[in-house]
Amino acid sequence: MGNLMRYRKYIGTVEFSGEDNCFFGKVIGIKSLLSYEGKFMEDLKKDFQCVVDDYLEDCKERGVTPEQPYNEFLDV
Repeated sequence: MGNLMRYRKYIGTVEFSGEDNCFFGKVIGIKSLLSYEGKFMEDLKKDFQCVVDDYLEDCKERGVTPEQPYNEFLDV
């Protein structure tokens, strides 16, 4: 599978937009849309981690169980 990142059991894609000159991606394996971007790879990685952390914190504050990714079989 293409370029992927893993953080706290969540997996995110890594793509590049030449038009916008930036990296972008989304968390896969859950129904919620969690997307992130960055000018450089390090920025993308940090934003990915922040998006996951914010999602988990939001779920906690609302008293709901976060979606668990169904893609645990991927070896990232």
